Amino acid sequence: MSKPVLVVTYRLTEAVEGRIAREFVARYPQGAPFTTEELLAAADGADALLITPVSKLDASFFARVSSSVKVIATFSVGYEHIDLAAAAGRGISIANTPGVLTEATADIALLLLLAASRRATEGQELVRTAQWKGFEPTDLLGWQLGGKVLGIYGMGRIGQAVAQRARAFGMKIHYSNRSRLAPEVEGDAVFHASPLELLGVSQFLSLHAPSTSETEHFLNAKTLALLPRGAVVVNAARGGLVQDDDLIAALKTGQVAAAGLDVFEGEPNINPGYRELPNVFLLPHLGSATVETRTAMGMLALDNIDAVLAGRKAPSLVRV
Repeated sequence: MSKPVLVVTYRLTEAVEGRIAREFVARYPQGAPFTTEELLAAADGADALLITPVSKLDASFFARVSSSVKVIATFSVGYEHIDLAAAAGRGISIANTPGVLTEATADIALLLLLAASRRATEGQELVRTAQWKGFEPTDLLGWQLGGKVLGIYGMGRIGQAVAQRARAFGMKIHYSNRSRLAPEVEGDAVFHASPLELLGVSQFLSLHAPSTSETEHFLNAKTLALLPRGAVVVNAARGGLVQDDDLIAALKTGQVAAAGLDVFEGEPNINPGYRELPNVFLLPHLGSATVETRTAMGMLALDNIDAVLAGRKAPSLVRV
C-alpha cells in the first residue's frame, strides 16, 4: 500500500521529519519557502498539506488547489491565515495545534515582562558595546513585578499559564475574557467584563487574545491612554492586536514606560520605529521556540492528518 503524499512548507524538528519520512511521501521546498504558485503546484496529487502561518490560504487558493487534498494542518494555534469557509466549500478539513505550546509561550511572556520592566535592552547595549562604567546606585532603575497589577487580555490556556507564573512573582491578576472563568479556575483573579475597565487598572498589561476583527488594533491611541501612566505592555499573542505607530508614540511620551514584543504586524518586516527605542525589548516570534514544543506541534499536526486520511476523529480540527 502506497504512502500518502504530504506537502510540508518548512523544515521541522528531527523527530517530526523522521515520522514524516516513515509515514508519508514528503514534498519540501527546495531552498526558499514555497510561493503560492509553487505551493499549488506541489499540492497537485497530494493528500495533505502541513503549513505555517506564513502561507496565506485565501478563497483564490482554495478555488485552485488540487481536489486530491483532503486535509491541511497549520503549525500554529491561530488560523486567521486560512479562509475556513472556502476550505469547507472544497471539503478540506483544517486542523491546528492548540494546547501544546501553552507553557513555552507563557514562559516567553514572562521573559518579556521581566526584560521590559528591568530595562534589559539598555543594559545589554551597555555591556555589548563596552560602555558600562561600573555599578551606579541610580543606573537603569526599572520596576518590580511584585505587588503590581497584571492585566491579562485574553484568559485562555496561555493567559492562565501566564497568570500562574505571575502569581509566583507576587503580582495581582486582573483579566478580561469573552466569558468569565469558572471559580475554581479563576481563583483570586479579578474579572473585568469590559476590556476598557481592565486597562484602567493594568500597571502591567499582557496580550493573549486571538486575532479577530474585534481584537484588531485593540491597543491604539485611545486604549493606550486608559492605562496608568508608566505602564508596561507585552505582546506574545498576535502582532495585529497592536497599532504600532500609537504604541511607539506612547513609548516616546512615557505613557507606556516600556514594552516587550515577540510578535509584530507584518512580521518579519516590523515597524522600524521600534528599533529606535531603547525602552522596547524585541524578540523574533520565539513564543513556541523550544525543541519540545516545536516537536509536539509537529506531532499533533501529523496526528490530525493521519486521523483525517484514515477516516477517524482528528484531535484538533478547526470548525467553521
